Amino acid sequence: MNNNKKLTQSAISMSRRRFLTGTAALAGMSLMSGLWPKSVLAQAIGEALPQFTALRQAQRGILTGAHWGAFEAIVQNGRMIDTKPIQDDPFPNDLITMAPHQVHAPNRVKYPMVRKSWLEGGPLNCRPELRGRDEWVRVSWDKALTLVSQQIGRLQKEHGPQSIYAGSYGWKSVGMLHNSRTLLQRLMNLCGGCLDYSGDYSTGAAQVIMSHVVGSMEVYEQQTAWPNVIEHSEQIILWGCNPMVTLKNSWNIPDHVGPSGFQALKEKGIRAICIDPVHSDSAKYMNAEWIAPRPYTDSAMLIGIAHTLMAEKLHNADFLQNWTVGFDKFAAYINGEDDGVVKDAQWAADICGVDAETIRRLARDMAKRRTMIMAGWGIQRQHHGEQPHWLLVTVASMLGQIGLPGGGFGFSYHYSSGGSPTARGGILAGISAGNAPANGPSPIPVARIADCLANPGKTIDFNGAKVTYPDVKMVYVAGGNTFHQHQDTNNLVKAWQHPETIVVNEPYWTATAKFADIVLPATTSYERNDLEMGGDYSQLYVFPMHQCVPPQHESRNDLDIFIGLAEKLGVRDAFTEGKDEMMWLKGMYDDMKAQARNAHVALPPFDMFWASNNYIRFPVPDANKQWVRFADFRENPLLNPLGTPSGKIEIYSDAVAKMGYADCPGIPTWMPPHEWYKGPEAQSYPLSLNTAHPVNRLHSQLDNTPLRKKYAVADREAIWINPQDAKRRGIASGDLIRAFNGRGQILVGAVVTEDVREGVVRISEGAWYDPINPATPGSLCKNGNVNCLTFDIGSSSLAQGNCGHMAQLEIEKYQASAPKNTAHAVPAGA
Repeated sequence: MNNNKKLTQSAISMSRRRFLTGTAALAGMSLMSGLWPKSVLAQAIGEALPQFTALRQAQRGILTGAHWGAFEAIVQNGRMIDTKPIQDDPFPNDLITMAPHQVHAPNRVKYPMVRKSWLEGGPLNCRPELRGRDEWVRVSWDKALTLVSQQIGRLQKEHGPQSIYAGSYGWKSVGMLHNSRTLLQRLMNLCGGCLDYSGDYSTGAAQVIMSHVVGSMEVYEQQTAWPNVIEHSEQIILWGCNPMVTLKNSWNIPDHVGPSGFQALKEKGIRAICIDPVHSDSAKYMNAEWIAPRPYTDSAMLIGIAHTLMAEKLHNADFLQNWTVGFDKFAAYINGEDDGVVKDAQWAADICGVDAETIRRLARDMAKRRTMIMAGWGIQRQHHGEQPHWLLVTVASMLGQIGLPGGGFGFSYHYSSGGSPTARGGILAGISAGNAPANGPSPIPVARIADCLANPGKTIDFNGAKVTYPDVKMVYVAGGNTFHQHQDTNNLVKAWQHPETIVVNEPYWTATAKFADIVLPATTSYERNDLEMGGDYSQLYVFPMHQCVPPQHESRNDLDIFIGLAEKLGVRDAFTEGKDEMMWLKGMYDDMKAQARNAHVALPPFDMFWASNNYIRFPVPDANKQWVRFADFRENPLLNPLGTPSGKIEIYSDAVAKMGYADCPGIPTWMPPHEWYKGPEAQSYPLSLNTAHPVNRLHSQLDNTPLRKKYAVADREAIWINPQDAKRRGIASGDLIRAFNGRGQILVGAVVTEDVREGVVRISEGAWYDPINPATPGSLCKNGNVNCLTFDIGSSSLAQGNCGHMAQLEIEKYQASAPKNTAHAVPAGA
C-alpha cells in the first residue's frame, strides 16, 4: 500500500484479520473524532467463536510478525516463499518481504561452531588476537553446551559474577517468550549473577538528564495522543528526527499509527518545520520548511531561540514562575552576567550556521502558534548530548504550552508510534529474568563496554556515583550485534581481545559472531512459536507468532538453547518451572486475559485464540484519544507533582549542580563538543559526519538481504555529499570513496545531493563490519561500517551516553581496484 494513500483509506480501519470478543469491548469502539475516519466493525461482537476456525481456513498464510510489522507468511514445501501484510496495517513496511530471505539466508550459522585456537588452547591459551580471522570447527550441540556451561561454572567459582558480562544488548527479534536477552539473564541469575548494563545506546544521555529535569526518562513515555495533536496543533517542529523512516519499525510489532498521524497533519495543512543538517524524507513528505544547522550545534541554536523569546518578552513568565524552577539562573547565563557573553541570536548564528533572523523568526513563530516540538534522539547521541534535550524542555517551558492540547514537546513521536492512543485490555508479560543475587556487581553504563574490557579497575563518574570496572573474563551476546552498535570499531577490536571467552547466539555470521569463540545457531522468529503485543505505546494488538517453518539446519530456538545450558549447570527445573514452550505461552496469555477481564474486555480461551490464526485488537477509550501529556501537572502541580526534587520542571537542577561535573553543570549550556567543524581536528578532517537510521534496514538487521540493491552504491554503504564538497574533491555519484580520520577508514559509494548541507556528509549506521585485513589495526572496512570513524567517549560524566552521531572526517576518491565485499561471507570452516 502506498504511503500517499488517501486519508479515507485510513490505517485504523478494521478488517476480518482481527477479532474482538465481549459486549464490553463494543462500548469501547467509538471512533476517533476530527480527521480520523470511521472504521468498520467487520466482525460482529456476538458472532460464534467457531467462526475463527473458518477464518483460518480462508486465510492464505501463517500469522507472525517482526519489528517491521505483522504479516502472513506464505509457505510451500517447508520453505517460506512470500509474505502478505495484515489488512489492519495502515502503512505496511516493505521490510516484511525480506522474511523468506532471513529464513533461508546463505550466511546462516548452520551448526554449533568453535574457533579453532580456542578449542585447541582453551580459554587461557586461545590466541585472542586471531578473533575475526581464525578458522572454525563444527561441534555437536552437546559439546558446545558443555564448553559454554563449563566456562560459566569455572568463572563463577574462581572470579565471581562480575567476571561474566552477560548484559547482552541489541534489537533482539520480537517475541515475549523467546527474548534472548531476558533468557540469558534468567540463566545467569540462577547461576550466581553476572555483570549487567544500565541505560541504552538509543537514549543514553537524554534518559538520564530528563530524570533530573522532568522526573522521568521521558524518551520512552506516551505522548499527547495523535487525535489531539491533529485537532489542536498549529505548527510542528521536527528537530533532528525523521519519523517517516523510523516509525516503520518498532521495539515490538508496530501499529504504524504514527505515520497515519503525520499523514493527517499533512492533509490538514499544519505547518511543519524540520531542523536537520539533512533534508530528510519526513521534511519532504510534510512539505516542511528546512532549516539546516551545522551538526552538533543544536544547543547553541536553542539558546539563541531562548534569548529571543526573553528579549522580545515572548516568554510565558507565569508558567516559568509556577511550573518550573531555576529560570533566573538560566536567564543570567544567556544574558552573559557571569562571562560577559550575551548569547543572542547572532551569537548562536555564528556557531550553528543558521542566520540570526531565521532564529529570531523561528522563536516568534513558536510563540504565536500552538506548537508541538517533536525531537529526535540523534542530537543527544553526541558529546554533551544531555544539553539539547534539556534546552528543548527549557524552550518549551518558556513558550508555556506544556500540558496544553497540541502543545509542548515530545521525544517519542518518531519511535514506535508514540502518540498512538493507548488501548484498554491486557498487557502481555514475557518470561521473567528473575532476581539478581544479592551483592551482585553494579552495572556499567552500556556504552562504556569497550572501556570496561580494556581497563579493568578503572573508575568513572556516572550520574552522581562512581563505577569501577571489573576484570571481565567472559562475554555472552544473545540478541545483539556489538560490532555494529558500538563506537570506534578499531578500538573495540583491541578491547575484544581481553576476555578469555566470547559466546554468541546468532542466526547469521555477523561481525560479532565472527569475532567470537563459540557460536550457537539460533532460529529466526519464524521458526518458533511466540506471542507479541503490537504498538509499544498503544498496546493495541496481541499477535500470535506461529512457527512458519521448521528450525533450519541445526539451529535451536532461544528457550531451548538456554534450557540446554540450564541442564548442564544443574538449574533446569528452576529455569523451566516445568513448562514447555506452549505452556509458557498459555500462561502469558491467561494472565493477560485476566487483566482484560478486569478492564471489561472478554477474550476467547487460549486454545481457540491460537487455533484461529488470528489476532486481537483491543478497544481504545475515547478519553485516551484526547490524552495530553503533562495535563494533570499543568492543572495542579501541587497535587500532580513531577518526580523531580521540586516536583516541577527543573531548568536549574540542584542535584546535578552538586555533582560538580565540569562537562554537565546545573543549568543547560552550550559547550563546544569533542569534535566539530571549529575544532582543531577540522584542519585535517573538515567534514562533519551525520549518521542516520537506514531506510531499508533496522540498524544492522537485513544488511544481508536483497534490499541492499535499493541503497548500496557499488555494493557499499552510501555516503551523501553536497555538490560543492564533491566538486572540490573531484567526486561524482557512483564513485567509490575512502572516508577516513585518525581512528579508521571505510569504503563507501558516493551519492552527490543537495539534500545534505555543505560541510556535512551522511552515512547510515548498520553496515556489517568487514576489514580488508583483520590482522592490521585500522584496516579499511570494505562494507562501510560508519563506527570505524566515530569516537568512543561518554557524552558527559553525568550520563556516559554514546557519541555515535558525530565525527570529523575527510573523503577522497578510491584509486585502487575495488576489493571484494565479504561482509556477508561465511568464515573458513563454517
